[in-house]
Amino acid sequence: MQVDGFFEWLGQALGAVIRFVVDSLGWLFNLLGHAGGNFVEGLSRTLGMDTSLISIIGLVVGLVFLYSAVRAFMRAAIISGIIWALLGLWLLSWIIR
Repeated sequence: MQVDGFFEWLGQALGAVIRFVVDSLGWLFNLLGHAGGNFVEGLSRTLGMDTSLISIIGLVVGLVFLYSAVRAFMRAAIISGIIWALLGLWLLSWIIR
């Protein structure tokens, strides 16, 4: 009988530890989800764009185009720099109101 009590106690202790870890991870991911949502909401409100996934992807692609333009200008590739800059500005002006 005493052995059964020990294993029951051990199972409860292990279950409590697992429950604490799962609850802690759930709290952490919930906190990160809310922080990410608030970041996207503030960014989109400031830029005057929608909060849809397509708009966020378009914003990232437009910024990558502008980054490519800066890299091209630093390599003294003027024509490709102008093309990348025009593509980036066109995409960003299409997304941002």
